[in-house]
Amino acid sequence: MHHRIRPAIDRMIAPAQGLTQGLTRDGQPLSYNRAPAADLAPWISRLYVTKVLAPVDYVLECGLFNDTACLRIQLAGLWNAETATGPQEAGNAALFFGPQSRRMPVRVTGSFISLGFALRPGACTALKGPRVGDYIDRIVPTDVVALPSDRMLAMFAPDAAPEDWLCALEALLRQRVEDLDCAAPDPVTARFEDICYRAPALSVAEAAAECGVERRKLERVVNRDFGMAPKQVLRRARALDMASYLRGVADAEEADVLALRYYDESHLIHEFTELFGMSPRQFVLKPQPLLTLTLESRQARRLEALHRLEPGQPRPWE
Repeated sequence: MHHRIRPAIDRMIAPAQGLTQGLTRDGQPLSYNRAPAADLAPWISRLYVTKVLAPVDYVLECGLFNDTACLRIQLAGLWNAETATGPQEAGNAALFFGPQSRRMPVRVTGSFISLGFALRPGACTALKGPRVGDYIDRIVPTDVVALPSDRMLAMFAPDAAPEDWLCALEALLRQRVEDLDCAAPDPVTARFEDICYRAPALSVAEAAAECGVERRKLERVVNRDFGMAPKQVLRRARALDMASYLRGVADAEEADVLALRYYDESHLIHEFTELFGMSPRQFVLKPQPLLTLTLESRQARRLEALHRLEPGQPRPWE
């Protein structure tokens, strides 16, 4: 763990000019991502903008792996994804991504622009949206969350400033919260989310005790708000943290802590391969630009949620 292999980089892509997204120390492109406005923090975990340049006919083969539902607006690029309901293709589109149980293979042709936000667990329930368990590993138009896709696309001019895009998204959700007079997500859900960031190696029984509820209630709440059983959610969180370390977008000082979440190396290889479709070594040696973007955004959110990083403060991997 102390001798991390330098992750492979796709030299055919580069961050677009005029966007404060930067690179990791290893030279991998990053998105521009930030915490939401304080009044929206109960429902949104992160907002992001990604603008990447690539040759017009270049096909980027990668994947996505998000642990929460996301709303994404794609303003450029031709996207193909292998979803739970089969292959799906989209150009410019406004889409609702359900949480993912494992890495979703994705291909993008040409330069691309993507912006959006990740919802916190329980936000769909609080906002009277869809049941997230029905959308695991699926992608559907934003109509499913009462935001017509055509209307969403019309809101975002491709040449607007990234921060203007994010402020527009915040205004949209703020209006939704006000119209519905929404409560914050279930406190049990918020406590379990914290456990996923802080100690995903806990057993379900231990997590229930920390949340102050019986195991049966925790399972019911987590299934409703995360879309999966608590054990699956904890296992996924552990793997995402490890993947972030392997791609160089985690706090390197956590290396030993992350390793100790697994019984031994064979345990790590087995679980990682099952969720990512490749071994940890293969994951490092194959460029993962799209996945690295989402992992970095999640790690920034995680460190801020654990009060180990202040919003706007330089991140350990920069």
